[in-house]
Amino acid sequence: MAEESDWRAKRDHAVAQHALAEQRHRAAETARAMELVTRFAREAAARGLRTTALTAFAYDGGGRFRTGLRGWYVHRNRTLAITEDGRYYVLGVSSSLRARLFGAQVPPADPPLIVGRGARDGESMPLETLLQRRLDAGDDWP
Repeated sequence: MAEESDWRAKRDHAVAQHALAEQRHRAAETARAMELVTRFAREAAARGLRTTALTAFAYDGGGRFRTGLRGWYVHRNRTLAITEDGRYYVLGVSSSLRARLFGAQVPPADPPLIVGRGARDGESMPLETLLQRRLDAGDDWP
């Protein structure tokens, strides 16, 4: 019985340590990605890239909604954006009458270092590459 209890304690400790290491790794990735997003916003403003009113898409295909946000779309399908204050947004929302009438509330998201990682379409790309492509495109962005 004591051996089993000792084994469980060691296992629980190992699991907790693994979770803590994973949490630290994610926090470091998020911090690095946030630096890239902040740098993008500064550089886009310095280059005079035109901002636009950002809209959010409905997950169910129910159209697009106003958000009250201004910034730059960074993905061609207009699902990802960075605002003038350097925050990263995934512009997907649930369709609702409230969103249709008053606009959608979209919270800022933690940016990933690899955009689209794990997506089924296989179109993952480093955030740094995505942002550089957007900067290089200037105001000729679709």
